[in-house]
Amino acid sequence: MDSTGNRLLDDSQISRVIEMAWEDRTPFGAIEHSYGLSESKVIKLMRQKLKPSSFRLWRKRVNNRATKHQAKRSFDVGRAHCKTQYKQR
Repeated sequence: MDSTGNRLLDDSQISRVIEMAWEDRTPFGAIEHSYGLSESKVIKLMRQKLKPSSFRLWRKRVNNRATKHQAKRSFDVGRAHCKTQYKQR
């Protein structure tokens, strides 16, 4: 935690947050649960770390996307994924 109460993330964690933010099926709630970053903090992080054109593209992509907002997402969507979807650790 820094002096403003924000959680400090290392480079690999920042990279993972950005990856999760780009994924269509990963809701902001999952990012908050895993990394303690609210939707507004994820937006701020993306604005800081992405090129301006990439940030605008991302914002256009996720704005009002039902799968990124758990309140708009119905339970019948599910969470199926391929075994090879995530990076090998």
